Amino acid sequence: MSALPTDPIRTAALPRLASVANFRDVAAADGTTAAGRALRRGVFYRSNALTPDTADLATLASLGLTAVYDVRTDAEVAQTPDVLLPSAAYVRIPILSGNLVDMTSGLASPDDARAFMRGLNRSFVTDAGNRAGFERLLTALAGTEGPQVFHCTAGKDRTGWASMLLLSIAGASDETIMTDYLATNDSPSSWTAATYELIKSRNGEAVAEVFAPMLGVDESYLRAGLGQLEQTYGTVEDYLTSGLGLAPETIATLEAKLAC
Repeated sequence: MSALPTDPIRTAALPRLASVANFRDVAAADGTTAAGRALRRGVFYRSNALTPDTADLATLASLGLTAVYDVRTDAEVAQTPDVLLPSAAYVRIPILSGNLVDMTSGLASPDDARAFMRGLNRSFVTDAGNRAGFERLLTALAGTEGPQVFHCTAGKDRTGWASMLLLSIAGASDETIMTDYLATNDSPSSWTAATYELIKSRNGEAVAEVFAPMLGVDESYLRAGLGQLEQTYGTVEDYLTSGLGLAPETIATLEAKLAC
């Protein structure tokens, strides 16, 4: 697979991986940019934790990935280490500080959980450490040749924000961006169901119901982050340059990679 395929693939998205349920191409959502350009597939992939079985490992190897960016915290990585791909550099770029268990220990209702998720997305704008992490990730994606994948634990929040930024840079429509974000809810439910059952077995069904809204995505979660971005920076471009400190050349490189 070449680093930058010359022909966009619009009709056949990458097959789902049975053992990595939220793995997909950032450009999987059909659509064109505001300038009428297509989104180029086979360049950037997004995922949950990379723990493929033998068959899916072979599929991943066939993509020619050159780098894997793991944005999970140390505790998350220790709990579920990635299966390393021989051809790809493994790069840790932790985004989020603190212990996620401690951060969510006070949630008492599903509404609390939804409010937490909205606040989490706002923190991608307001928290300097989170912004620094996204700057490192986008800079690495721009500066590395070949297909690359980035991921967190579930592949939906930190990963979803990074994917939103890439699609925004490419000029994708709001509809395309939201379609990509919400596609997490269409992925095979094995991770969601397993996590729900784990919480239920440890803490009871009532607690599992409290945390259920955190196991998927909701349009209001991403909208909360975007609202904070608009309030603080005005535009995605200003967030990228003033908030993340990205150089215009880096943004232009990302656009050239993803839009054709």
